[in-house]
Amino acid sequence: MKKIIVGVVVVGVLLLVVGLVVLGLSLDGLVKRGVETVAPKLTKVDVKLDQVSLSLLSGGGKIGGLVIGNPEGFKTAHAISVGAATLVVQPSSLMSDKIVIRTVRVEAPEITLESGLNGTNLKKILANVQESTGGGGTNAPATPAAKTDGAGKKFEVDDFLIVGAKLTFSVTGVGSQAVTLPEIHLSNLGQGPDGITSAELTKVVLTAIEKAAAKAASENAGEIAKGATSLVKGLTGKTNGAAVENLGKGLGDLLKKK
Repeated sequence: MKKIIVGVVVVGVLLLVVGLVVLGLSLDGLVKRGVETVAPKLTKVDVKLDQVSLSLLSGGGKIGGLVIGNPEGFKTAHAISVGAATLVVQPSSLMSDKIVIRTVRVEAPEITLESGLNGTNLKKILANVQESTGGGGTNAPATPAAKTDGAGKKFEVDDFLIVGAKLTFSVTGVGSQAVTLPEIHLSNLGQGPDGITSAELTKVVLTAIEKAAAKAASENAGEIAKGATSLVKGLTGKTNGAAVENLGKGLGDLLKKK
């Protein structure tokens, strides 16, 4: 009888482990499909995610190969590319209406700020998200579309950190400049019983990225202007300091365009 009881217990433990593994694999797939389904509706650009790994026991997780494309009319390969990011989720919240994410750390993403006559790619993506969420603030009620996209789930993100971001500022027909952005740190997002929707969370993060990118690009617009002026000098043999200054000012004004 004792052996039978032990056998039942062992089988039960094995079934529990198998169940957790299957549930974990299913959850990874759900997150991946969710990102690739919801994000394009919010941003109106292609969004791809290569892999997701989330532990139900520890709450630790990783994502890799997240690529956010560009709106129509922009020429660079993508707007944002994230090679790796880690997160820690409160496991008990995964099956609730509000998922609590303790930390998110995004390592060295590649961000492209492409500027043209109609503004920048990041501003366009942000405008798309704002349109999807009704254009209000982060505490504004979600539109019907945002509620549908979020599938009723709310979030809380206690700490969101982006470190070592590589920004490439590209101006069509002028040139490009690469810089490293200061860290972007957001905290206490969606705390309280109401939480924050996926649409609102996306808007908050993209707003922070766009502001940091535009500020860095504006500060380095003069370097792009110098490069473009050097190119013109090589072709024509003529240039002057006023041309560099005017071109740099023009690029800076272009970044402020709504």
